[in-house]
Amino acid sequence: MSGPEHLVGILGGMGPAATAEFYAKLIRRTPVIRDQDHLRVAIWADPTVPDRVGAVLGGTTDPYPAMLEGARRLRDLGATVAVMPCHTAHVFLPALVRDSGLRFLDMVAETVAELERRPGAAGGIGLLGTRATLASGLYQNRLRAERFDVALPEEPTQWQVDLAIKKVKQGNPRAAGQRLDNAVRAMARTDASTIVLACTELPLAARHLTAAGGPELLDPTDLLADAVIRECGGTPPATGGNKAG
Repeated sequence: MSGPEHLVGILGGMGPAATAEFYAKLIRRTPVIRDQDHLRVAIWADPTVPDRVGAVLGGTTDPYPAMLEGARRLRDLGATVAVMPCHTAHVFLPALVRDSGLRFLDMVAETVAELERRPGAAGGIGLLGTRATLASGLYQNRLRAERFDVALPEEPTQWQVDLAIKKVKQGNPRAAGQRLDNAVRAMARTDASTIVLACTELPLAARHLTAAGGPELLDPTDLLADAVIRECGGTPPATGGNKAG
C-alpha cells in the first residue's frame, strides 16, 4: 500500500490490552508483501489516564488533561492522522480535536456508516459497552438519527458486561468470555440482528464465546483499523461480523 508520508498516531493505554490488540489488527488488516509496506505508527499508551467511566458518570478525576497531553505528544511527533481505541474516551473526542489540532478518525461514526451500508440496515442494533458509553448516548443517538432500532442491555445483562470488561483488564479473557457469553445470550432474546461490541475489551472476550448462532457481533475496532488503512491510501479487507468473536 502507499502512504509513506503518513504517521498514524494511536492514543492508547485505555486499556493497554485493547491498544495492543488494535495495533495487531492494523498490522493484520494492512495489505503488504514486505515489512516496508506497513504503516508508520506512533503509540502513546498511558495506562495512568484516570478512569473514563467514572468521569463520565460523575464524581471522579477528569481524564481529559492526560488524554490531551498524549494527543499533543502524538501531534509533536508528526502524526498526520490519529485514532483512539477506547469507546468511552470518544465522549472527549470533539474537545481533543479542538484542543490538539490532530485529525482523529471517529470509531463511532465509522460503525454507524458501516451499518448504514449493509443490506436491511434499518434492523435492530444491540449495544454492549461500558455504563458510561451507554449513558452518554454516543451510539444510540447517532443510530436512532439514522432510524435504527436500538436495544440496550437490562441491568442483569449489563452486570455481566461489566464483569467481562473487568476480567479482560485483569488479564483473564477466558473468564471474560463466559460473562460476555451470558450477555450475548440475553441480547439474542431482543429484536437485535447485530450486536455492536462498544467496548474495546469485549472483542478480546469474544474470542472465548461458546454460543453458536444468534445475532452477528460487530467489532468497531476492525472498522477503525480499516478507516486508517483507507486514509493512508490502502485497501482494507472486506469487513464482516462474526458469531463467536
